[in-house]
Amino acid sequence: MKVIENVSRRKFLKQFGIGSGALVLAVNFPEISFMPKALASGAATKFEPSVYVHINSDNTVGIVVHRSEMGQGIRTSIPMIVADELEADWQQVQVIQGLGDKKYGSQNTDGSRSVRRFYQPLREAGATARTMLEQAAASQWQVPANECYAKENHIIHKPSGKKASFGSLVAIAATLPVPEAKTLVLKDKKDFKFIGKSNVALVDGHDIATGNTTYGFDVDLPDMEYVVIARPPVLASKLGRFDASKAKKIKGVVDVVALDNIEEPPLFKPLGGVAIIATNSWAAMQGREALEIEWINSGHEVYNSDTYKAALAASCDKADTVLRKKGNVDKALASAEKVLAAEYYVPELIHAPMEPPAATAHYHDGIFDIWACTQTPQSAQGTVAQLLKVEPEKVNINVTLLGGGFGRKSKPDFVVEAALMSKLRGKPVKVLWTREDEIKNGYYHAVSYQKLKAGISQNNEVTAWQHNVALPTIGATFSKGANVIGSEANLGLIDMPYDIANVQCAAGKAEAHTRIGWLRSVTNINQAFAVCSFADELANQAGADPKDHLIKLIGSDRQIDLAQENAKYGNYGEELSRYPIDTARLKAVVERVAKLAKWQEKRPKGKALGIAVHRSFVSYVACIAEVSEAASGKVKVDKVWFSVDCGTAVNPERIRSQMEGAAVFGLSLTFFGELTAKDGVIEQSNFHDYPMARITDTPETIVDIVESEHPPGGVGEPGVPPVAPAITNAIFALTGKRYRELPLVKQGIV
Repeated sequence: MKVIENVSRRKFLKQFGIGSGALVLAVNFPEISFMPKALASGAATKFEPSVYVHINSDNTVGIVVHRSEMGQGIRTSIPMIVADELEADWQQVQVIQGLGDKKYGSQNTDGSRSVRRFYQPLREAGATARTMLEQAAASQWQVPANECYAKENHIIHKPSGKKASFGSLVAIAATLPVPEAKTLVLKDKKDFKFIGKSNVALVDGHDIATGNTTYGFDVDLPDMEYVVIARPPVLASKLGRFDASKAKKIKGVVDVVALDNIEEPPLFKPLGGVAIIATNSWAAMQGREALEIEWINSGHEVYNSDTYKAALAASCDKADTVLRKKGNVDKALASAEKVLAAEYYVPELIHAPMEPPAATAHYHDGIFDIWACTQTPQSAQGTVAQLLKVEPEKVNINVTLLGGGFGRKSKPDFVVEAALMSKLRGKPVKVLWTREDEIKNGYYHAVSYQKLKAGISQNNEVTAWQHNVALPTIGATFSKGANVIGSEANLGLIDMPYDIANVQCAAGKAEAHTRIGWLRSVTNINQAFAVCSFADELANQAGADPKDHLIKLIGSDRQIDLAQENAKYGNYGEELSRYPIDTARLKAVVERVAKLAKWQEKRPKGKALGIAVHRSFVSYVACIAEVSEAASGKVKVDKVWFSVDCGTAVNPERIRSQMEGAAVFGLSLTFFGELTAKDGVIEQSNFHDYPMARITDTPETIVDIVESEHPPGGVGEPGVPPVAPAITNAIFALTGKRYRELPLVKQGIV
């Protein structure tokens, strides 16, 4: 384990030269919120965003990364953008992890928006620094600024060849006025050195491979205690009688403390329970095992997966919250030559990152110094401040590397637990979540039931599309009693892109009995599974090639305006004028992936292809899966092809990596992912009963990246949604059996 120095804000600024001997640039960002305000954290902080780029007199360039690194490579991609416009020498770039602070703008590392929201401001940050350095050199040499240009941490005077390092110009540049953004000249795409290239190694790659990094679990402070917590097995159950006598006899256990019960809605609050404090993690876990606890029912004991599934199916039939309406679906279905109906079910899911949540806190002198594997340092800061009644400025959130996140680590309940325990103990405390804690007490991706109907004319034209859903909403985590989906409707339901005359999407009610959160790609998972599978069923009904029929369903090249169809569409927080729903781009990735996988070629006996396409996080991804027959009626995914149009591709190597990861993530959900509840208790606990895809399950993955002039879209999540339907569509092509319920392991074919 590594000892992490207790770094104050003042020391942080001093260490990286901010405030003395450095050129510091502040770049303003707009306020950003992926979630509707009703779903925002209890802290509800209004950000006054800025990010800093500074150049030191020793000619090094410091670039602050204000987002969290969880394997997606953001600690590489953000510096690439700034360094390119700055004309920095990559070997002179110092990557600095920003503390949790509103001055950096949104630090909420989810929603696949780190690059797409900050691409332009980060380019402007680099261009501002470059412009000021060119002006500084011109002033020093008494020459026109337009005769000076930047290259590899130097300014060069073109006519004379004079050369000055960035560092030597800091003192002059710092006295110059900061140019307005509209006056900046950004680089032409053809002149990029880093953006769009794969010539920059992952900043943390070597250290990760050699174990020379710090994750949440690695933090070690002098005199630190370890805490594990026995949390209520059913949401909002209250602590009744408990006996800690056996736990206190275990060597290393120093105290046992009852925590306050949680009151609904859960928000990002700790769940309560009983905390075991020990001198080492093993003693803390053994102490928890020795506890005897009785819990007082909360009412969520009624949650049983089988009966809940039936209730969701019934709710689909009563779906009366209409979310999109075009034409007259009822009339079109009644007059159709044929009506095709299908029902789809996706169970409750959990993030299960390889590193469960962990946070270390040191409360001293009225200040909380905290180290955590958090996706949302500002939300962690605000939530700690709110619940422990201190000013946010007295909560310092240091972001470690994350051993995966997928949305779980954007909920800072575990950070609050660490702060609470440190204040109680008066010394550094690390709160550890075990794998069992993560699976049994996490935030879950909602179980869902969907019923679809399509009206088909005599010549196999689709004339009507009806899509009803029922699932517990994320809103229930933030508002007690919320029982109809809100923003989830934007994620693959109301934005169905097919050109059909009569469309209706509606939602039924569903009570939440667990903490519902967002998981990688959120409800795009289940809604894309239904929509893309149903498209394949319509192709089969028509006796058509699935790829050709998919292109036909999408229809003419157009930009879809859902406002004309009585739908309130959030578009992932982006302006539709900048990021329209563009069917030409959607069809293009279908054609490209088909060419990549040689769709039209006949496959060998025992192999088949399936195709799916989906737009999410303002990017377009088409996926083809190849499956083959294995022994004893089993199937195996051999290859996965992606074509991705994510607009301007900043870091192609990371885009490929994200698609490869999406293939494995999506395959895990398709084959294995399922949580079940009995009497309100999640039955699974670890990888033995909530399995993941192993190396032997992992398909070869081929990724095509569309070269695009469009602004950057999301990358981390858009690859996941089309994977499951591509696989099940391929299985249908291979076996003639249609699977509408996940996971497939329950069907006996894996």
